Amino acid sequence: MADSEHPRLILNNFLSLEECKELELIHKSCSTVGYRPNVFSTTLSHLIATNSSHFIMPFVPIRERLKEKLEDFFDCHYQLVIEFTGLISWTSGASIGWHSDDNKPYLKQRDFTAVCYLNSYEKDFKGGLFNFQDGEPKTIAPLAGDVVMYTADSLNIHSVDEVTDGERLTLTLWFSRDSSHDEDAKLISALSKNLPHRSDNFSHSCLPLPASSIMYWFSLNQASLEESGFDICWARLHVLGYNVYCSQEMSSFSDFSELLMEPLQLARGDELFYQEFVNILHALQVVQFFHWKASEYQTSKVDIEAGKVMSLSHSQREKISRLKSFFVKDGRLAERVFHSVTKGLNEHHALDWANFSAAVTAWGDYIGKLHKEILVSLPYWRTHQSIFSVFHLAGFEI
Repeated sequence: MADSEHPRLILNNFLSLEECKELELIHKSCSTVGYRPNVFSTTLSHLIATNSSHFIMPFVPIRERLKEKLEDFFDCHYQLVIEFTGLISWTSGASIGWHSDDNKPYLKQRDFTAVCYLNSYEKDFKGGLFNFQDGEPKTIAPLAGDVVMYTADSLNIHSVDEVTDGERLTLTLWFSRDSSHDEDAKLISALSKNLPHRSDNFSHSCLPLPASSIMYWFSLNQASLEESGFDICWARLHVLGYNVYCSQEMSSFSDFSELLMEPLQLARGDELFYQEFVNILHALQVVQFFHWKASEYQTSKVDIEAGKVMSLSHSQREKISRLKSFFVKDGRLAERVFHSVTKGLNEHHALDWANFSAAVTAWGDYIGKLHKEILVSLPYWRTHQSIFSVFHLAGFEI
């Protein structure tokens, strides 16, 4: 679909549902509080900074396909660089009025926009329709896998209706003709400084490191952060039915937020899972991976002994309650913000910990594979100062 006076392109089913789900996993296990009220974001630079560089790999082939399609349609081959790549989710209350994507002096380098919808209107969220001020199509109802591309200037002024329920998730890219705004060069520089250079012991290399706690704290009232709101990592676990237990004594920390950097365990109902996670992000990534792949573990044969749990003691329950009261000061707000319109699992039913334990192992295999891929790719990226799919090279094997 195209409008000659308002250059834009709508692509249906451009991304597979599996690609959408993988990017959703990354966002829900790595995101921070975003740039607008009720918005959360995951940038590639943030993944690098939190020792999750391996999560860049699923973006690479998608970025290439988007750039190729955009260059073909707008007839600008070899002129463009990617200025920004990010996952952005809008929750209840988020909206934006009429604007163009280059409407600020510091955004004038933006020439084109590509928005990839990773979940669907009415199925996963309500509200959040995309509207063009002029031309056709006038309104777009987001559908997982679809993409809308358009010029970032006043020819394509647009708005997004308020999200009223659920979490509206997109992969958004901006493209520029100005090579000084090339995102790839900045990312390669950051990777060269932060990525471990050895592929052995990759399980340790891939363990995430949370950013500053303020980046994860959500509050409707920014003037009273300490009195209201919640830590979004803790809240995402909370709405899926998990509690967090830390054996460290709270009295030994002047700043309780430091506890999220400490080893911790997951609890559910009356049960405490035996395995420790290195920090809150590690636990969150494993949980989100499990819920992404849940159907595979419901039918698989796993080692029952691996899912060892213990009954929570009275003192452990009290500690969980104290921790929750600090990190989720407003549980109802957390449930409203991260409410899922439809749920693949009933998160609050009993959990088969043996299946969960199998997912912990599978998560390690998954990120280990991505880590090896990025280690192999980085020398090529440095040479060409461009991020591209190294594995498409003929005969290349990892």
